[in-house]
Amino acid sequence: MKKFIVLLVLVALGIGGWFAWSRFPADQAGSELKLYGNVDIRQISLAFEQGGRLSELKVEEGDHVRKGQLLARVDVTNLELQADKLRADIAAQEQTLLKMKNGNRPEEIARAEAALRTAEASLEQARRNDARMASLRRANSVSQQERENAQTSLRVAQGQRDEAVHALALLKEGFRAEDIAVAAAQLDAAMASLAVVQHSIELGCLYAPTDAVVSARLLEPGDMTSSATPVLQLSLTSPKWVRAYVTEPQLGRIRYGMKADILTDSFPDPVPGQVGYISPTAEFTPKNVQTEDLRTSLLYEVRIVADDAQDRLRLGMPVSVLVHEHEAEGSHGD
Repeated sequence: MKKFIVLLVLVALGIGGWFAWSRFPADQAGSELKLYGNVDIRQISLAFEQGGRLSELKVEEGDHVRKGQLLARVDVTNLELQADKLRADIAAQEQTLLKMKNGNRPEEIARAEAALRTAEASLEQARRNDARMASLRRANSVSQQERENAQTSLRVAQGQRDEAVHALALLKEGFRAEDIAVAAAQLDAAMASLAVVQHSIELGCLYAPTDAVVSARLLEPGDMTSSATPVLQLSLTSPKWVRAYVTEPQLGRIRYGMKADILTDSFPDPVPGQVGYISPTAEFTPKNVQTEDLRTSLLYEVRIVADDAQDRLRLGMPVSVLVHEHEAEGSHGD
């Protein structure tokens, strides 16, 4: 009977020990803190800076792209035609400015000198004719009308001679500095317009801003684009981290730089990592917890930065994290 009682006591102690062990929190056993979270990475939504019709999309989902790689194009035919017209305008304006700076050709000046000589000869002839008419009028050999006609012809000849003198002076002096400055400014304006159009043509190409993986094609060739409509979504391959939460009692057990193992259901080997961020502020237990006790609990966000050289972690993947409390980056075994 005594042996039976002793046996019952031993069985009861064994069951009690097993129950206590099973109820003991795993994160308090030994020197490892076990957390649960999800993999997080940064993403980029790429859009063209200006609208247009998507003409080419050179990548597919899952493609690895390098920084500076061409990913997509929009149709810029209209802009290229504008650029051709502006180049022609610039060429014409350059020749005009060059002409104004070089001044008039010697042949043009020689022609103006010849025109002046002709005007002077006509003036001399008009003077002689006027003198002759004046003499005849005194002798009453011509009418007053003929005398006035000779005077008018003289004034016309004088005006033509003066016009030829001024025209020759202008040709010899060349263009005014103000006119040259205006022509130069017009050339600069045309070149600036061409630069704007060329920049718009360059914006018709979409390049990868960094090394990444194409996670989504959001538009297809033929679709209209705009600055508010992303064409591609890229996922950065680095950095990757696990977003987890710790309770206030656990907060005292975790420090920056602690080594960690990230465990997944997909691969047998853990992914190494270390604690890279501990939130300075607490937040309420998220989201879908229904009991009143847990709704009032506070948690602290922790990020475990992964060293995923084999690219095994994926965005949103649920993982477990074992934080080695006595293995901190730069620690000396303390």
